[in-house]
Amino acid sequence: MIRFGPAGIPLSCKGRTLRDGIGDVHHLGLTAMEVQFIKVNPLVRAAHPEEVNKVPTEIPNQLIVQVNEGSRDTSFGDPARLRAPLTRRSQITTLSWFLAKDYSDLYQAGSLARAVDVRLTLHAPYYVNLVSSPEARERSLKQYQWSFVLAQALGADMVVGHLGFYGPGDRADAVRKLTEEVRGLRQWAQDLGAGAIMFGVEPSGHPEVFGTREEILQLSRTVRGVRPVLNLPHILAREGMNINNRGALQQLIEEFLQAGRGELYLNFAGVETYGPGQFRLTPLKRGMLHFDQVAEVLADRDYDVTLISSSPLLEHDAMYMRLLYERALTKKLVRRPGTSSPGRVPPTRSPPAKNVRPARPQAPATSAPRSRAPAHRPLPSRARRPVHARAS
Repeated sequence: MIRFGPAGIPLSCKGRTLRDGIGDVHHLGLTAMEVQFIKVNPLVRAAHPEEVNKVPTEIPNQLIVQVNEGSRDTSFGDPARLRAPLTRRSQITTLSWFLAKDYSDLYQAGSLARAVDVRLTLHAPYYVNLVSSPEARERSLKQYQWSFVLAQALGADMVVGHLGFYGPGDRADAVRKLTEEVRGLRQWAQDLGAGAIMFGVEPSGHPEVFGTREEILQLSRTVRGVRPVLNLPHILAREGMNINNRGALQQLIEEFLQAGRGELYLNFAGVETYGPGQFRLTPLKRGMLHFDQVAEVLADRDYDVTLISSSPLLEHDAMYMRLLYERALTKKLVRRPGTSSPGRVPPTRSPPAKNVRPARPQAPATSAPRSRAPAHRPLPSRARRPVHARAS
C-alpha cells in the first residue's frame, strides 16, 4: 500500500488546528500527514493548588509534557509521572502549541485520523545538538522526549527527526556518541509505554550534520526501533548522485526497504543545489529531481510506502505525485508482452486447419434491380407520317 500526504497542515486549509488539517487531508483524497512539531515554547512552573491530585493529561487547557519533583530536580523526567497525580512539589513543563491546547485535542485528532484512515507521523524540532555542550544535549533530549509524548497521545506511529551536528573532534567518535544517545532515547520511550512508536532518522543535506546514507542505514541496523527515512532531496544535496537514473534509484530504494523491515518512509520535494551543503527545496516542476522515475519504480512492485511532500506547495505536490504514480501504475497494467506501445494488443489468429478443402468462393449477392419508370415514347413527327395520309 502506498500513502501520500503533506508535511504539515495543508496550505488551503481554512482552520489551523490538527483536526482541521486531518479533515482537509481526507477531503483532498490523501491518506497521510506529517505533523510538524517544530515551534516549541516550553514553560516551567510549579503546580497550581487546583491542579494537585490531578493527572497531568486530564487537566484542561494545559499541555503538560514533563513532571519533576522539586525545583532541584533537573532530570529529564520520569515518564511514569505523567500518569500519576500531581503533588505540591511538582514542577511541570507545559507547551504553548498552536496546533493543540491540551490532550483532549490530541485524542480527538487521533480518533479522527483513525476514522478517515489517515496515517499520522510527527516531525521533531529541527535544531537539535546531542554531542555539543551539556545544556544543548539536555534541551535536545527533552524535545525528543516531548515529541514521543505528543505522538503517543495522537496515535502516531513514528517520530521523525535529525540528530544534529557531529561536533568537534573525530567523526567516528561522534557517531558512536549519537548511537548511544539514540539507544537511551529508545529506552526512555519504552518506559513511557511508547515502544511501538518508531524513531525515523532522516539524512541531512549538510556535510557537518549527521546523516549520510551509510550512517542512517547502519544506525537502523544497530538500534532496535529505529527506521531510516529516505529523504531524496537531502541525499541528492549530500552525495550529488544521479537519482534520476533508474538503476541507482532502484538500488537506493531497496537498501532503505531492507533496513526498514519492508516499510519505506519517503520524503520528496524538488531541490536546487548550489554547492556542498547549499540547496533549497522547490516545487516539483522546478527542481532537479523528477518524480516520474520514482513513480515508475514504485509501480513495479507492491511496496509499503508512505510518501510525504515537503515541497513549498504541500498538498498540491502531494496530489501531483499521486497522479504521476497512478499514471505509472496504469501504464504498467495495460502493457502486454510483445507490444511496441502500451495499450496495443496484437490480433489473435487461429492456425489453418489441415486436410480441409477450401470452400469455393461465392459470388457476392446482388440486390434486385430497381424498378424504373417506363420511358416516355415521343409522338411521331409529321415528317414520318405515311404517304397516303398526306394525300388525303
